[in-house]
Amino acid sequence: MNIAGYSLHAIETGRFALDGGAMFGVIPKVLWSRSNPSDDKNRIELALRTLLLKGNNRTILIDTGVGEKLDEKLSRIYSIDRTKMNLQNGLAEYGVRFEDISDVILTHLHFDHTGGTTYIENGEIKPTFPNADFYVQEEHWDWAMNPAEKDRASFMKGNFAPVEQSGQLKKLEGPGELFPGIEIMVMYGHTLGMQVVKISDERNTLLYCADLMPTASHIPLPWVMAYDNNPLTTIEEKKRILPQAVKENWILFFEHDPFRAAGTVTETEKGFRLNEEIRL
Repeated sequence: MNIAGYSLHAIETGRFALDGGAMFGVIPKVLWSRSNPSDDKNRIELALRTLLLKGNNRTILIDTGVGEKLDEKLSRIYSIDRTKMNLQNGLAEYGVRFEDISDVILTHLHFDHTGGTTYIENGEIKPTFPNADFYVQEEHWDWAMNPAEKDRASFMKGNFAPVEQSGQLKKLEGPGELFPGIEIMVMYGHTLGMQVVKISDERNTLLYCADLMPTASHIPLPWVMAYDNNPLTTIEEKKRILPQAVKENWILFFEHDPFRAAGTVTETEKGFRLNEEIRL
């Protein structure tokens, strides 16, 4: 798929699992388990999917997956699985090395979105992409450095602090165009200052949803995560975005959906839902 002079490629970096109840908040298990069956620990399988953009003299990566730094205990808790896919191999399918990445857009700094940003070499944590600039909202950076009790466990500073220390961090102040055809939109429901990424031209628009709608199952308005700091704000943000996505036939990119990378949306008498799966 090509949009705004970029070729777009979904990069599968692995799988992990989170509690199904936490992923769907007030939605009863009898409903969410139809589309996302759980294991004996009530966990559902989730993707760790990133997006690669090549074009306009840039090689851009949006988010970096969970990485390979989690210890054995956490890897077991989150059921980390990289046996079939990882970030390095996913990029290599498109002839991209870590050194080739020019820009990394971090939607937010939770561990499952930034773990691949750094790696450990001889006991030292280093940036994975030595030639890249890293973009994050300044207000979210400040939040991540001093988070609330509710989401403190989701921020692991070894995933992102080294890119500030290396001078590669670029802090953004609010929404706007980052590169030609690439617009940043700032959200506040999931966590303060999360940025979703809109890639568009005169024909097509793709929205990288991050944790606004982590899976296609999260398209309906009340289907929001208990992980969200402000779930009512998440609903209002979806109310603002989904009608336009339907009207203009946007493609939504799902970072965590284990079954599909992207799809369009329709509105029925029962609300918003997935319309058509799109393959990238």
